[in-house]
Amino acid sequence: MVRRMKTRPNRRKRSALRPASSPQADSSAAAGPGKAPASSVPGEGTRFFDRFSRREAPAALALGLLTGVCYLPAMLWGGFVWDDFIWYESPAVLEWSGLGAIWSWPSLIEGEKHYWPLTYTTFWLEHKIWGLEPSGYHVVNVLLHLLNSLLLWRLLVRLAVPGAWIAAAVFAAHPLHVESVAWIIERKDVLSGLFYLTAVLAWLRFLERPRPWRHGLALLLFAAGLLSKSVVVTLPVALLIVQWWKSGRITGRDLQRLAPFFLVALLITALDLYSVSVGSGSGFLDYSLPERVLIASRALWFYAGKLAWPTGLAVIYPRWDISLGDPWAWLYLAAALVLAAVLWLTRHRIGRGPLAGALFFAVTLSPVLGFVNHGYMAFSFVADRFQYLAGIGVMAVVIGAAAHGAGRLPGGLKMGATGLLMAVLALLGTKTWRQAEIYRDNIHFFSHIVSLNPVARYAHHHLGNALNSAGRPDEALAAARIALEQRPDDAALHTWVGKLLATLKRFDEAEENFRRALELDPRNTGALGNLGGLCFSRKRYQEALDLYRKLAEVDPEDGKAHQNIGVTLYYLGRPEAAIRSFEQALSLDPTLKDARAGLEEVRATVRPSEE
Repeated sequence: MVRRMKTRPNRRKRSALRPASSPQADSSAAAGPGKAPASSVPGEGTRFFDRFSRREAPAALALGLLTGVCYLPAMLWGGFVWDDFIWYESPAVLEWSGLGAIWSWPSLIEGEKHYWPLTYTTFWLEHKIWGLEPSGYHVVNVLLHLLNSLLLWRLLVRLAVPGAWIAAAVFAAHPLHVESVAWIIERKDVLSGLFYLTAVLAWLRFLERPRPWRHGLALLLFAAGLLSKSVVVTLPVALLIVQWWKSGRITGRDLQRLAPFFLVALLITALDLYSVSVGSGSGFLDYSLPERVLIASRALWFYAGKLAWPTGLAVIYPRWDISLGDPWAWLYLAAALVLAAVLWLTRHRIGRGPLAGALFFAVTLSPVLGFVNHGYMAFSFVADRFQYLAGIGVMAVVIGAAAHGAGRLPGGLKMGATGLLMAVLALLGTKTWRQAEIYRDNIHFFSHIVSLNPVARYAHHHLGNALNSAGRPDEALAAARIALEQRPDDAALHTWVGKLLATLKRFDEAEENFRRALELDPRNTGALGNLGGLCFSRKRYQEALDLYRKLAEVDPEDGKAHQNIGVTLYYLGRPEAAIRSFEQALSLDPTLKDARAGLEEVRATVRPSEE
């Protein structure tokens, strides 16, 4: 009896502390990257957050250095670009009392229709620490990406996937992730990814030693991920895929355990979708189901291609045409179905891993494949940031297979394989460095977009605005003219081009654009005001007065319109009417200093009897 009491604790201790490189883990890895380890319970014998051993610390440090060097341009020179204004101009983020607005539902953040309060809470907190200094936000994004890379490493080790560190290093350095890391507003990708990966680790720990609090922790982390970005809604299905890969089946008990996850996913995603529909809606995307299937199948191959060969990475990719009569469009679908069939039929020979990786890839991308409308589909059907997590499935299979094969090579060839790996990481890191540089400012950002996608919607318009703000009106006008060629019936664009021409003192051309804008939209306030100012500067006072009065009719609350009416009336020799217009302007907007100064000046020139 004494001997039994001594041996049982020793057995439990050896089992609990067995590392992934133990003989048991090695034997499962040797069976091939697609074959499940002998244990049907993922992560058996490991802790929730494994501490790095002294042997692993250099590898963790190397991962940190790799990530930091790749994203150094973003941290040192990165600024605010495009949609970043949604958060850095939001009172909810800038004011101390803004947390209530951030967590209100539907979203009270102007420009953000989704309900992702955790992401904006991080912006709120950081603003209280370093204000609107962009480098701080960039550093936090990079740190979150590094944490995700470390978590991925631990997760793949726990799942006994060969080449776990290599997969994490590729994940850290891959240029496809630049959009999620170097673009501040895409904090939602790296933050939701953090909660996603920790939720998976918590779930594996729960499977190892079921405790209610561990189940609750995994569920809580999943909910936090959904409140950061709802794209992680596919996590419960991903956990079922992992379970099938490990054990070859999914039981009723598995479904019962994951039922709360599906319920939370349904509730939070429904809230998010309703918030979007209240804020804007996506009725312009009225594709039929067969068309959406074609969009999805082509998108899957597009993402896989960019993952394997990350060149020509554009923030806005050209949106391809969808036609049910195009035989090439159906080829993508046929190829996807053939691949799925081959992986299923060969699962007993090559293992379930390849099919599980492909399923994870497709399932994780499913929310953005076009089956559900989302606003970005107006610009493009695909975006690099959409596969921040999805690519893990492909990376794990391909790198796991390569690492498994390299492990069988003789010593000299192993050295060559290591050199090849270093070269690949160097190439990926260089590409990531260069890609991160475009997030310096809007000029670099939109110049990069139009260089790869000259017909990108609104890109030339935004580039022109950035160039004009930088004091480069000639270049801004060139960009504006391209935007106008793309949308010749846009009254606002004609108005903008007219303003740029007026800045360059090309008044006749400016007037032509203002008048064209009014032909397209007679109530265009920008064209009315700017054409009125142009006529006034050319001493055509009566024409200017008619335009200002039309502007006041269109927008009765515009105090500046009444101020301009007052100035014009004074120049027409009608001081009494000018005084009334100035008074009306001040009643609408008491802060109009020019209206107050004009009123005092006109009153000083008018005799009491004349008033």
